[in-house]
Amino acid sequence: MAAEKRVNYTVAQTESMIAEYQAGQTVEAIAEAMGKAVRSVRAKLVREGVYVAAEKSAKSKREEGPTKKELIRELENLVPFEVEGFLNATKEAIQALIEHLQPQEQDESSPESAD
Repeated sequence: MAAEKRVNYTVAQTESMIAEYQAGQTVEAIAEAMGKAVRSVRAKLVREGVYVAAEKSAKSKREEGPTKKELIRELENLVPFEVEGFLNATKEAIQALIEHLQPQEQDESSPESAD
């Protein structure tokens, strides 16, 4: 006695899904209209050989700013203590710390005018 196979998509649903996708509908919009999960619709389109993954934009390193290593070196020049503990910090956190310390250093190094 064989178990009856459950059909997730009828032939009509599959044809409709493919037609909508090829007409420019997003996978998200198709899934919502069909009452299905986005991952399910994407997987079905992949199995049918029509899904094309969106290209990921290549980012240049220079667009992202200095590397974490460069930021650590800059931090080393700003503070009188060991910065090894900051190696696990995010680039954003290190950059924020550097920006916070730089104005203080400039204020301390500039002579105050006496009135």
